[in-house]
Amino acid sequence: MDKAQALYNFWASFGLPAFDEQTVPDDIPEGLPADTWDHYITYETVMDSLGNAVPLTASLWYRSTAWDEITQKAQEIADYIGQGGTLIPYDGGAIWIVKGTPYAQRMADPSSNDVRSIYLNVTPDFLGVN
Repeated sequence: MDKAQALYNFWASFGLPAFDEQTVPDDIPEGLPADTWDHYITYETVMDSLGNAVPLTASLWYRSTAWDEITQKAQEIADYIGQGGTLIPYDGGAIWIVKGTPYAQRMADPSSNDVRSIYLNVTPDFLGVN
């Protein structure tokens, strides 16, 4: 498994469809949840060489008029990452993912009262395996 697949596996592990921002299906218009995609995650695929940390963002998208369910999912991801980070292995190395600052920011869509998004900041550090 390469670095990109490891990032996908990390984001897909939270029980929601996960899409690299460059591969969001056509039936999801402009990042807004379509009726068939009520909840999902989009994320950047940012990679660097071993030993380098780079900022990475992801967005949770929910079709809802309330914040509770999407906020719980953001907290679930934060709990999984933990205070010190989490290690995601791939062939030839691992990615150490830590929460960025700020970790999460709510984003409402001014054109729709039933779309909620939370923008997540994480920092993956690409490590070699001895």
